[in-house]
Amino acid sequence: MRILFVEDEKKITDALSELCDVYGHECNIIEDGEEGLMHALSDAYDVVVLDIMLPGISGLDIVKKMRQNKKNTAVLILTAKSTIDDRVTGLKSGADDYLTKPFSAKELFARIEALHRRSYSDYQDQVLSLGEISYDTVSTLLTVAGKVQQLPAKESKLLELLLRHPGQVFTREQILDKVWGIDSYITENNIEIHIHNLRKRFANTSIKIRTVRGVGYVLRADTVD
Repeated sequence: MRILFVEDEKKITDALSELCDVYGHECNIIEDGEEGLMHALSDAYDVVVLDIMLPGISGLDIVKKMRQNKKNTAVLILTAKSTIDDRVTGLKSGADDYLTKPFSAKELFARIEALHRRSYSDYQDQVLSLGEISYDTVSTLLTVAGKVQQLPAKESKLLELLLRHPGQVFTREQILDKVWGIDSYITENNIEIHIHNLRKRFANTSIKIRTVRGVGYVLRADTVD
């Protein structure tokens, strides 16, 4: 699981970094609200954990902007603000859960894992289709114009990312984060190789992976070559 923590209290950020290692999750810890918002809008994370009181903009503003931008990533607010009104405000802003400080590490990660399971169930379809192609995300079988192909692991993750968001332009950085992981040392050349392989699989169909010069890639059904 990839978790984004937006938190500016040093003792807590140090503890969160250690806890992510213990629980076996990838995490990125950001201490500024503005930078945290940029990461939260990137589609690179499975769960976002936000403090409310942050330098830059508040955690409440971050989750509001996420929902305004149609980002369905699960959000947990982790804060010292503990009144009922604070909780209600946080949940009404678009957060999925609310936990007050001081917190138990076991409870925090149990809640994060529960949010991930819930969001995966709510937003993930097993079979994705576009034009002449159909892809089963569990079996990793791709059907192109009736012909079935088995996809290798990274190619399957890349295709799933693009198919879940047809028409959305993904930067190379977003693809690297989502497919290979935040801390990977994979180069952009690896992306180009996998894009090339997928394009070959879609040959003679309306499905195209277009290069957006200087930005990244977008998948769409396109009748014009």
